[in-house]
Amino acid sequence: MDLTNLDWRKASRSGENGGNCVELARLTWCRSSYSGSNGGNCVEVAVRDSKDPDGPVLLLTRAALRTAVQSAADTH
Repeated sequence: MDLTNLDWRKASRSGENGGNCVELARLTWCRSSYSGSNGGNCVEVAVRDSKDPDGPVLLLTRAALRTAVQSAADTH
């Protein structure tokens, strides 16, 4: 999967110095091979560390991203 042309977006709370942020990119063109005929379980969002843009990328469903964000919010 080619991730070089994604439109990465940084959190609005990120400082101009880069800060401790993740970046998100929408994968509207990508469909997981695990997707069912009803469209479930599709890969829709890519997540990366803004401090390491050439590092690993997580590919998540919207539901998985929502759960991760909620879990992070609950720990603070």
